[in-house]
Amino acid sequence: MNLIELRKITKVYQKGQQEITPLKELDLNVQEGEFLALMGPSGSGKTTLLNLLAGIDGPSSGLLKFEGIDISTYSRRDLTRFRSEKVGYIFQLYHLVPVLTAYENVELPLLIHSMSRQERHQRVLKAMELAHISDRSDHYPRQLSGGQEQRVAIARALVCDPPLIVADEPTGDLDSESATRILDLLGNLCRELQKTVVMVTHDPRAAAAADRTLHLDKGVLNEELST
Repeated sequence: MNLIELRKITKVYQKGQQEITPLKELDLNVQEGEFLALMGPSGSGKTTLLNLLAGIDGPSSGLLKFEGIDISTYSRRDLTRFRSEKVGYIFQLYHLVPVLTAYENVELPLLIHSMSRQERHQRVLKAMELAHISDRSDHYPRQLSGGQEQRVAIARALVCDPPLIVADEPTGDLDSESATRILDLLGNLCRELQKTVVMVTHDPRAAAAADRTLHLDKGVLNEELST
């Protein structure tokens, strides 16, 4: 079953007098529980597509369905609610708050939701356990390795239990061993929890961990490889 359906999606930005079109009438289906990698050269539209899937931005035209609901015409307020409930975002450079502990960083997305302190606590513990970072809950980001920081970021992405996890170069700043562990973790989220993961990467070795690799070139989806 498709979690995401894109039909004739186009995105146009205005830069001065120039129109920039990073995506042109793009069609895409992403299934529930799939691990999808997006590859392509810089400027090919990968991050633009990721941001549309994550509800960070909306398309200029076309249809974008999530769980069968058209979100392509959502207002900014609707997109904010959509992101908080449906999407976990993993950044290349982690984006952890340096003055907060690992536990507090993971807890942050829950603070806008109406729930008891005990429920928040249980959710944070579960997310950190899934990301294998429970033993660093009281550590600050400066006390963690890059791989550990990324695990905290993954726990933060999981804490609201969203069906979709989007990851922008999640292994780009990591050594080979740490990168392998992060990719294994993302794969396990799909296989064991039926999360859908969409990952942008420049690294063919990272893409090889996904179920499917799609290649973008100048805003056009022009190649698909099974891994």
